[in-house]
Amino acid sequence: MSIARALISVSDKSGLVPFCKELQDLGVEILSTGGTAKALRKAGLPVTDVSEFTGAPELFDGRVKTLHPKVHGGLLHRRDDDTHLVQAKEHNIPPIDLVVVNLYPFEETISKPGVTLAEAIENIDIGGPSMLRSAAKNHSHVTVVVDPDDYGRVIEEMREHKGDTTRALREQLAVKVFLRTSRYDEAITNYLGQNREGTRGSYSLSLPLEQELRYGDNPHQKCALYGNFGEHFMRLQGKELSYTNILDIEAAADLILDFVRPTVAILKHTNPCGVGQDDEDLRAAWKKAFETDRQAPFGGVIVCNRPLTVELARVISEIFTDVIIAPDFEADARARLQKKKNLRLIKMNDSYRTAKSAPVLRSCPGGLMVMDRDHTALGLDNLETKVVTKRPPTEEEMRAMRFGWRVVKHVKSNAIVYAASDRTLGIGAGQMSRVDSSRIAVWKAREAGLSLKGSVVASDAMFPFADGLQSAIDAGATACIQPGGSMRDEEVIAAADEAGMTMVFTGHRHFRH
Repeated sequence: MSIARALISVSDKSGLVPFCKELQDLGVEILSTGGTAKALRKAGLPVTDVSEFTGAPELFDGRVKTLHPKVHGGLLHRRDDDTHLVQAKEHNIPPIDLVVVNLYPFEETISKPGVTLAEAIENIDIGGPSMLRSAAKNHSHVTVVVDPDDYGRVIEEMREHKGDTTRALREQLAVKVFLRTSRYDEAITNYLGQNREGTRGSYSLSLPLEQELRYGDNPHQKCALYGNFGEHFMRLQGKELSYTNILDIEAAADLILDFVRPTVAILKHTNPCGVGQDDEDLRAAWKKAFETDRQAPFGGVIVCNRPLTVELARVISEIFTDVIIAPDFEADARARLQKKKNLRLIKMNDSYRTAKSAPVLRSCPGGLMVMDRDHTALGLDNLETKVVTKRPPTEEEMRAMRFGWRVVKHVKSNAIVYAASDRTLGIGAGQMSRVDSSRIAVWKAREAGLSLKGSVVASDAMFPFADGLQSAIDAGATACIQPGGSMRDEEVIAAADEAGMTMVFTGHRHFRH
């Protein structure tokens, strides 16, 4: 049977009018509510109000308008069951063959700064999910659309199948509905749970399968990617991604978004092994990053915060690189890098700046940990007021402190970074003792032939003893940026003063495990 009647009620009206004009051409009667009906009438389309269809008024500021037996009966009764058909006729319940609903913008509302709990609650849709679920349950007979991107598919099938859609399409659309309503409920659950005074509530998660990954940590470990990673990172060429590639891409993107000036970073196993900046030239920024450690970049990840130029591509192509990430690639640069077929080129979309505020999820035995993301280099405001030594920093030392602090928050703890104002000079990561990380960073700088004289040392957490700072002083550092907060802060400050070092306490720790 062809689709004769459609109920349409949408908050996202993109593509709505052309779609409904196609439905009208196919002889479909349109029922609608509120702003949707108004938009369709404005476009000159005939619309029947749902209140007229049901014989019941919209109540309570529109909170009750589609919650009616005539609506849900029209959706849920089976067209192949004589008993259902008789009951529908007895109670004057005509069939509704097509439902087009997208929900109140709850997720968009709660993402706005300063949104109140009352505003969030008012954007919880009740009638919409109810209609979607009724229609999806009865998808053997009812077509249900929750995504405007599916309008074209529905019209195409109706034209090809005498005004009806195929069961295969209805099944696909029903699955999308249940996924959408479950994620909608999750957003509400998570928001309200986290807004309970004094405690967090339950946490719910449901994600679509995006792709099977090449493997996990190792080739013998299977792995799959869920969610919408592809909306933020587009693979332009190269081998399929693996679990470690995804981790590296996230780490590289998070790091590069902490910088505004043209910046290039090189990472290995999610740790930065070199970061460089320049006012104009990415090629110059790359040179500074690469000189920090000429060995570690082999098979690593390169990321920049400007479109990748052919000049930079020419230099990068001389070494073996696994992944290159950029907001875009110049045509000549991409053509040059395409010669390396296995090299993964990843375009980072601007949407990741917003997605970066999403919480960090980590599995644990029997459950899941949900943590606020460490997405801002904290403690850099009014840095000149946070000097704890006798000597204040020079302007150049202050710039180097800011640069080093932005880098060290992305290095695995215990983390030490020696830096100038536009480049890293030595990086020590992930050691059991902070002084060992300092020694590694000093050794790395010497291996690279870089002098640490006059450098700034950045530490992701406090120096618990003066020996770690003394190691930096002995290496030639003249300035230090660290959180402070150790029981032996006075001892550490005294060591800095004795050496004529300047030091600031940010008051914020940036551990990364």
